[in-house]
Amino acid sequence: MRNLALPFLLLLASVLLLTFCTPKEESNVGLMEEVQNPELVSWNEGPTKQAIIDYVMDVTNPSSSNFIPVEDRIATFDNDGNLWSEQPAYFQLFFAIDRVKALASEHPEWSTQQPFKSVLENDMKTLSTFGEHGLLELVMASHTGMSTEEFEQIVIDWLETSRHPRFDRPFNELIYQPMLELLDYLRANEFKTFIVSGGGIEFMRPWVDEAYGIPSDQVVGSSIATEFDYNNGNPIIKRIPKIDFIDDKEGKPIGINRFIGKKPVFASGNSDGDLQMLQWTDSNKYKSFQLYLHHTDAEREWAYDKNSSIGRLDKGLEEALNKGWTVVDMKKDWKVIYPFEMK
Repeated sequence: MRNLALPFLLLLASVLLLTFCTPKEESNVGLMEEVQNPELVSWNEGPTKQAIIDYVMDVTNPSSSNFIPVEDRIATFDNDGNLWSEQPAYFQLFFAIDRVKALASEHPEWSTQQPFKSVLENDMKTLSTFGEHGLLELVMASHTGMSTEEFEQIVIDWLETSRHPRFDRPFNELIYQPMLELLDYLRANEFKTFIVSGGGIEFMRPWVDEAYGIPSDQVVGSSIATEFDYNNGNPIIKRIPKIDFIDDKEGKPIGINRFIGKKPVFASGNSDGDLQMLQWTDSNKYKSFQLYLHHTDAEREWAYDKNSSIGRLDKGLEEALNKGWTVVDMKKDWKVIYPFEMK
């Protein structure tokens, strides 16, 4: 995609010249000039930023053969490692660990039962050996047995009191400033933005609107099973210890189809778990854009890819390079990482 930037810009210059000389098309000049001046202030000038601008300018121009109607401008974003950080562990895991500790007095058996024993002893090395199965056990024990409203308040309270171990800031302050600007830029050009994440949908809903400007009904995520309880005339939705849907890997296109109902034209992720979402977007009949975020900044954030147990990026990076998808080099392409660096 980057190798096409110069020919595209030359072609665009020709189109602009023709447009300028033709009074009939003057209304499009203003549109294209407006799109040429995006508020992507935290992005360094270069091929990555330009590729995004070129794409949006092309597909929103009514005179372009690649024009996409507003109703089909669907953009999907992974959350963990793509809109906020995910190291040294997924932030929802920190939440589950804190929940297990808070509930430990009600479960004396956890003192000898793994993976709970590792949590209570702060033995993260042993905890990591239990893999996905161990994480699911923690989630089942700590995320269920309450109503959806009660769970939402628990998440809100946790975000207000918890701190990230490296930055000593609330977890929801570790969101990416350049991605916030990208979301705003797309919405300014009438894209509808969605989160499509392996994280829990009800873990994300309480805070994503304030953090990203994405409403709670535009979140697709993994989910715990629920049931309706009339509750003596006070109806509630109760969370039960059973997995309903895993929104990761192949689950992402399935979740998009089930909950959005349209194939995205723009998709952004950072790991192999997002590959199928980007492949699904790449198959759109409209011109599409695939964006991979590569964590390359060990000083300001973290540097990791194919050897990481969190946010592994191996096959996805290979396919991105082979297909000409756009890859963000965090260290090279971003002026700042987090919003608090702007202050």
